[in-house]
Amino acid sequence: MSSTSFHPAPISGLTAQLKDLRDLLGRFPASLLDLLLRSGIALVFWKSGMAKLANWDLTVALFADEYQVPLLAPDVAALLATAAEITCPILLVIGLGARFASAALLGMTFVIQTFVYPENWSEHLLWAAILITVLTRGAGLLSVDHMIGRWLFGRAPQ
Repeated sequence: MSSTSFHPAPISGLTAQLKDLRDLLGRFPASLLDLLLRSGIALVFWKSGMAKLANWDLTVALFADEYQVPLLAPDVAALLATAAEITCPILLVIGLGARFASAALLGMTFVIQTFVYPENWSEHLLWAAILITVLTRGAGLLSVDHMIGRWLFGRAPQ
């Protein structure tokens, strides 16, 4: 049996350009990506919270008639959801208690998926993926959490 060794072909013009592009994209700052992910998901929930505040009577009616969250009275569920949709996005954007905020919104996403709009699983999966990223990885370098970690520990918390 003869052994043949593999020798990669020399990089051609197009292949070299694709490699350069891949390398360039790999240098995109992760801290900026963290900020964009946090801001993007924050806007989803912020808009929903603002819509709830715009017409409180309609919001409570939606929780009574359409959303029907179990175990909570419609007015209580509306208040809790609106409070989370107003405060957590602010925390996410500035990166203060971002893991806590993402956990709260992840819980809301679970309730929405399970009890309110189970047919919207593809949208909720995207929300959950972003929120799980923040929950497990933290807010990143462009955040108050990072600054507090550096101040308290001389480095960012793990």
